[in-house]
Amino acid sequence: MTQRPLKLVECPRDAMQGWKTFIPTEEKIRYINRLLQVGFDTIDFGSFVSPKAIPQMADTAAVLEGLRLETSNSKLLAIVANTRGAETAVALAPVRYLGFPFSVSETFQQRNTNATIAEGMERVREIQHLCVANGKELVVYISMGFGNPYGDPWSEEIVFDWVARIVALGVPVISLADTVGVATPEQIGRITKYLVDALPGTEIGVHLHATAEGWREKVTAAYDAGCRRFDGALKGIGGCPMANDELVGNMNTEWLISYFEEKGHSLGLDKAALQDSLRMAGEIFV
Repeated sequence: MTQRPLKLVECPRDAMQGWKTFIPTEEKIRYINRLLQVGFDTIDFGSFVSPKAIPQMADTAAVLEGLRLETSNSKLLAIVANTRGAETAVALAPVRYLGFPFSVSETFQQRNTNATIAEGMERVREIQHLCVANGKELVVYISMGFGNPYGDPWSEEIVFDWVARIVALGVPVISLADTVGVATPEQIGRITKYLVDALPGTEIGVHLHATAEGWREKVTAAYDAGCRRFDGALKGIGGCPMANDELVGNMNTEWLISYFEEKGHSLGLDKAALQDSLRMAGEIFV
C-alpha cells in the first residue's frame, strides 16, 4: 500500500473561535499570513457560520481578502455548518477545503449546528454535491467521535456506521475529532486503525485535544494506526465553544512538529516563520 504523505493542518480558526475578546480583523490577517509562510499543508483559517453563533468568525470574508496566498503552498480550509455557508465558501476561489462538523452525539449536533443528526447527514449530502460541482474537497469532522459528556449513545460501531454512510456519498476526507478530550490512546488506536484499513480510498485524519500529560500517547496511537493527517494549533490554544465551559486545549502544533521530526519526517517547515508565528500568537492570545 502506498504510504500517504504526512500532513499538518494548522487551525487558527479553532484557536480564535472561542476567544472571549474580539480579535481585530487586521490582527487575524497578520497572523494567518505569517502561518501561511511556515509550510503547513493546510490552514483552517475561518468559518462561514452565523455571526450570532460564533461572533469571532464574523469577519472571515474580510480576513480572506487580506491573505497573501501567492507565496504560500498551504491550502485553505473553511468551516461551514449548513448549505448556506457552503454556498458562500465554494464561490471563493482560494478556499480548497470545506469542513463540516458532523456529530455522532445528538445533543452536540443540535448545540453546534442547530440540527439533528439526520438533518446533519442531509447537509453533508448537499455540501458534498456543492463541493464536487465547484472543484472543492469536503472534510467531515466526526465530532464527539470518541464519546460525549451528555450521556448520548456512543460506541465504536456507531462511529463506523456513520462514517461508512458519509464516505458512501463520496466524501474524500474524514477527521476524527476528540471534541472534549475524552479519548484514550487505546480508543484512538482502535478506531483509527479500523477506518484506515477499512477505507483505503479515504483520507483519515485526527483532530485531537490534549493536555501536556498524555498527548504523546494519543499522537502515537493515531500514527501507529496509519493516520497521516493531524490537526493542531500553536501553543495548544482553543477548543470548541459549543462543547463545554471548561475546554481542553487543541493539540499543540509544536508537540506534533517535534514528534514527527523524531520519527524522521522531513516537514520542510520554515523555522523562522514558525518562531515568528509563535511570537505573534503570544501577543494575540493574552
